[in-house]
This record gives sequence, C-alpha cells and structure tokens, in this order.
Amino acid sequence: MKTVLVLCTGNSCRSQMGEAILNHDLAGLVHAVSAGTKPQPKVADGAIEALRLIGLPTEGLFPKDIDTLLDTPIDLVVSVCDNAKETCPVFPRPTPRIHLPFHDPHGEPLESFIAVRDDIRARLVPAVRAALGLEA
Repeated sequence: MKTVLVLCTGNSCRSQMGEAILNHDLAGLVHAVSAGTKPQPKVADGAIEALRLIGLPTEGLFPKDIDTLLDTPIDLVVSVCDNAKETCPVFPRPTPRIHLPFHDPHGEPLESFIAVRDDIRARLVPAVRAALGLEA
C-alpha cells in the first residue's frame, strides 16, 4: 500500500478533507495522512461537517505538524495550497511531489466547504491514481 501525504499550511481543512477522501475512495490502495507547515489548533468545523454529510468518518482527524512525519516513508506528497508548496520540507529520501491547489473555505459558510470537498474528490483522487500508477 502506498502512503500519500496531503500537505497544507494549517492542516485544518483542505488537507484533512483530502486525507479522509483518499482513505475512503482509494481504500486498500493508499494510506493517506495529512499535515501542515503551521498547523492550527483544530480541524475546521465546516470540514468535519462537509465530510459527515457524505458519510465519511472524521474521528481521528486532527492537525499534525509536518515535522512529525519527516521520518515516515512517503510515496507521494500532494501540496494543496501554494504556501505549503513553497515551504514543504526536504524529506530524508527523494519523494515525488505534485501540487494541486484548492480554494481555502476557512471562515466561509458550509456551502463553501462542500464545494471544496467536491472539488477535492473530483481532482485529487484521479491525480493520486495517475501519480502512483494505480489502476482506475
């Protein structure tokens, strides 16, 4: 199973939704984890609710600092915000990276979180499949 790191700045919204969606939609093929370069204290309520509305589990989601994962074997890093792309650390071994930016719905109504969730599902899942050479 391949390990995918979904990286964002605050690890409170987009990367958390990406983690949950990848673990659900590519179950058995990838293990997704998320982290932030400057993690927030908690996952955004809108992100949790947007995931719950489509029946995805949210227990166990919490902001993590990228530094805690530097020694974890990662097969693919996906940065989902421009700031994280610029500040992504160097991993101990060469790690393929892709950049797939998504709108930050922080502070916006639930509808924005739902739109970002759907965009993540529509673009992130096929991008990870392609980057890792997984069969559709």
